Amino acid sequence: MQIKRVSGMLGALCVVAAAGLAAYAPVASAETTLQRIQRTGEVRIGYANENPFAYTTPDGTVTGESPEIAKKIFAKLGVKKVDAVLTEWGALIPGLRAGRFDVIAAGMYVTPERCKQVAFADPQYEIPDTLLVLKGNPKGLKSYGDVAKAPDTKLAVMAGTAELGYSREAGIKDDQILQVPDTTAQLQAVRARRADAAVGTALTMKGLATKGGPQLEAIADFKDDPKHTGYGALAFRPDDTDLRDAVNKQLHAWLGTEDHLKTVAPFGFDKSNLPKKTTAELCGG
Repeated sequence: MQIKRVSGMLGALCVVAAAGLAAYAPVASAETTLQRIQRTGEVRIGYANENPFAYTTPDGTVTGESPEIAKKIFAKLGVKKVDAVLTEWGALIPGLRAGRFDVIAAGMYVTPERCKQVAFADPQYEIPDTLLVLKGNPKGLKSYGDVAKAPDTKLAVMAGTAELGYSREAGIKDDQILQVPDTTAQLQAVRARRADAAVGTALTMKGLATKGGPQLEAIADFKDDPKHTGYGALAFRPDDTDLRDAVNKQLHAWLGTEDHLKTVAPFGFDKSNLPKKTTAELCGG
């Protein structure tokens, strides 16, 4: 602390001298995130535990559709090391904007509201939603509307997800919505009968049904507005458009290739999940 204080006193004298030279010195531009990660060969990704999009395996490995795509794309940009920061879903955008990591690689849906907060790359997949319910779907739930019509029904929704907005738009009251931090909590809520159903992407809910055992199922005939089809993408800070554009260039050349489909196949994705819309369309641009 004393060194800092002394430096501060000397610094006051230096400022005066430096001021006289400032007019003659070239203005140094700040290093962008793209320049930093290419210089250091390292990038930090933020993710939340949601299988199959991004999750931690029992041995501590971070994997999933989005981190694996991030590894491939950033390698093409000369990045050799990808560090991952586990974050609750609802804290991903605040964490990105606060500089805890450089990119969100969590399968995050592109929505107009989120487009005001982050700079999305173009989508890397599209996927519909469905419900996780007890085997046999005892309450006959097949849509958000069915839940809204049954006021005694509870729906487990992961906080901060697009599905929370869809639920409210369908008329589901807040006292019917059980907000939870992650998909494990969704599974536990349905299994313990604290919720009658959980909602999320079809791949996630199918994965939870498999994990939950024979007492659970993901319904196959979920009825939903086609506008709710989710388009997932990597997300960057609004100022990092050069990084976003560099990623997009690599992404456009790679999506749909044999290597891409081989990379995402272990997580349940195939050609049917290739996106048909751009981020500009989804953001309303």
